[in-house]
Amino acid sequence: MLDTRFPRPPGDVGHPQAFGVPVRQLVVQGAFPREVVRSAESLLASGLQQRFIDAARQLEQEGARAITTSCGFLVLMQAQLQAAVSVPLVSSSLLQLPALLQAEPQVGVLTISAEHLGQEFLLAAGVPPARLADVIVQGMKADGEFTGAILGNRARMDLAQAQAEVVAAAGMLQARAPGLRTVVLECTNLPPYAGAVSDATGWHPRSLLDARELVDWLAHG
Repeated sequence: MLDTRFPRPPGDVGHPQAFGVPVRQLVVQGAFPREVVRSAESLLASGLQQRFIDAARQLEQEGARAITTSCGFLVLMQAQLQAAVSVPLVSSSLLQLPALLQAEPQVGVLTISAEHLGQEFLLAAGVPPARLADVIVQGMKADGEFTGAILGNRARMDLAQAQAEVVAAAGMLQARAPGLRTVVLECTNLPPYAGAVSDATGWHPRSLLDARELVDWLAHG
């Protein structure tokens, strides 16, 4: 888990009931949102990778059967994190992209920051280089309530305003790519608004919570 204090309504990966199975949450101290939601080069140079590796190893030692994270940008460390433990580790909802691209000509991604979610993150998720252009990325409003509360790590957030901004971003994505049938929510704080996005667009957004089927299967053997 990132080191956060912003609200985590139902649907957020940090909500206690998010996965429907017992969850041990381990906070990586000092891994604040703005320290992780950054360019690939900056994130790799941050020194945070070893902290997440140490946290993953601790969770495994404590008996975790599967491990995930609370930020989609950590897909950049997927290979290193998985190599550090013997239990399954799913760092990001973006890991669903390769399979989705096998069935769809294009897949959309809603992210907290399109500015920072570069191709390096998609490649780390397993997107083939030849399909990078088929991933349509739409970011949230940089100066909006949602982004300000999450990246600013504020203790309060106007959930109604945040929902309106998420729906607006989804609408922008749909306008850019009208043929899209599938969208992945990169940010683990977006799923609380998935229902509103579905109502507005007709999509059924996929998130890290959809990957829980994989996590559950791996965890229970």
